[in-house]
Amino acid sequence: MGGGQTLIPPPDANPNAALKKILEPFIRHRRLLAAIGAGLLLALAFPKFSLAGFAWIAPALMLAAAHGKSGGEGFRLGYLSGLVFWLASLYWLLLMPATGFPIVGWLALAGFVALFQGAWVWLVLNCKLQIANFESWTGRVLWALGGAAAWVALEMVRARIFSGFPWSFLGVSQYQLIPLIQIAAFTGVYGVSFLVVWFSLALYSAALMIFRHPTKRHIWQMEIILPLLVIVGCYVGGFFSLNRDMSAEKTLRVTAIQPSVPQTMIWSSSADARRFHELLDLSQRALTNQTDLLLWPESAVPSLDDPTYRAINQFVASNHVWLILNGDDVEFHPAATNFFNSAFLVGPNGRWRQAYHKRDLVIFGEYVPLAKWLPFLKWFTPITGGWTPGDQPATFVVDGLRDRSEETFDRTNKIISIGAPPAARSVVKTSPLICFEDTFPGTAREAAQDDVDFLVNLTNDGWFGDSAEQWQHMANSVFRAVENGLPLFRCANNGVSCLIDRHGRVEKIFRDEHGSEYGVGALTGEIPLPPPGEKPAPTFYHRHGDWFGWSCVGITGLLLGRRIIGRRETSR
Repeated sequence: MGGGQTLIPPPDANPNAALKKILEPFIRHRRLLAAIGAGLLLALAFPKFSLAGFAWIAPALMLAAAHGKSGGEGFRLGYLSGLVFWLASLYWLLLMPATGFPIVGWLALAGFVALFQGAWVWLVLNCKLQIANFESWTGRVLWALGGAAAWVALEMVRARIFSGFPWSFLGVSQYQLIPLIQIAAFTGVYGVSFLVVWFSLALYSAALMIFRHPTKRHIWQMEIILPLLVIVGCYVGGFFSLNRDMSAEKTLRVTAIQPSVPQTMIWSSSADARRFHELLDLSQRALTNQTDLLLWPESAVPSLDDPTYRAINQFVASNHVWLILNGDDVEFHPAATNFFNSAFLVGPNGRWRQAYHKRDLVIFGEYVPLAKWLPFLKWFTPITGGWTPGDQPATFVVDGLRDRSEETFDRTNKIISIGAPPAARSVVKTSPLICFEDTFPGTAREAAQDDVDFLVNLTNDGWFGDSAEQWQHMANSVFRAVENGLPLFRCANNGVSCLIDRHGRVEKIFRDEHGSEYGVGALTGEIPLPPPGEKPAPTFYHRHGDWFGWSCVGITGLLLGRRIIGRRETSR
């Protein structure tokens, strides 16, 4: 080198060859990477990231990963996408304060629900849900519609099989697009899922047309024009429905207490007295003479023994406030003793008026399936006993409410003259949902009777620390408000406590003095009460239920049956 010799690169030192060598593993495993990418994009579409646009791409990327494959290979790639999605979005299961169970539950649940993504890819690509030639525009449109129906059909199955897991349906990712999700008042959340998948499959078709006909610049536009027009139409219709609200003559003032009790403390009986005292103290400080109804979340009360029962009676009577709380209820029968996870309504005179028994129990959390025949299954759960599911919804009647419009206050906000006398008091009806019951469309629909004014959700999400679980739960509950056209007040142990209006808008969210939604405090909101006889008519979904979802199940069954019959005829 010192002699001024010139370095000559070896013949094989080609930059393009080096780059090709680096990229070769990625190219070789491009299908796996695409499947993993689809799962990650889908996870990012849900809270806390809430990048809703990724949900419109992920289904197409799942199909792209399996393009040209058939049979088991397509299923495995779809399953991989689903597994990545569920492992990423359900990470909060690992935060449960129990030894061994969290990772087993995380892997088992993710492995099970990922089957539905695998089945969808198999149905759409490998079972070829087509009722016309894919080479024609009409055929591709019908194929995309069939694929969207198949996705909804699988969501319908997931909501019901093994007691149901209706968590994070694809449409839920769009919970912040308020005008668009108004379609749920007609179709349920399944209609939003359908639109997202339909548009994603149209994008997939557009990409295929571009690759097949690269000289035709605008060929992709024909692929997306129809779903795009429908989506825009739903958006415009949603804007009009948001402007049709009636003015409220009165409001019900509700205060939700968020004690933010760690799950380890809930399990510790030595801390029961202290945390119950803190709950009463927090409630006392949160109450004003203007609060009509007080809410305590699930698991807030340690146990409903005689001292606790008397303390609650004294508290509500001294504050003259209605209270909805959660606790255990028991029924004794000659053959068995039934324990229920329950909600109770306590009147301002301290009388316990009504009870509701939770109907949708958490699998491996509140009951162990097949425990009588397979007792070893109890080893995989932190619970020591089982609850009995309730058999019907309950409507809580809150009466004796004064007309606050006639109240006057001094400078310290203390009432110096009360409202109208008892003869002028009003009646309000609400229906409670416990824990993750607000993720079940059918359960909330049954609870939302025609005379119900709003829904209440009492939940304890403290099992999962300060995580995305609380936000995913809230996003699911948004659709129960839209579907039934009713406000929903959520009272959570450590978030997200909030008030959702009848159109799914989150009007108020509790945040503590540090701006955290997981802290200790209280949230007060107003439930609008329309004048007598002017309550909005029940939504189409409330009247007819899952007509859209069952239609998609029927369409998918017909297409699948036609495919099976066609293969048999071909083999003959």
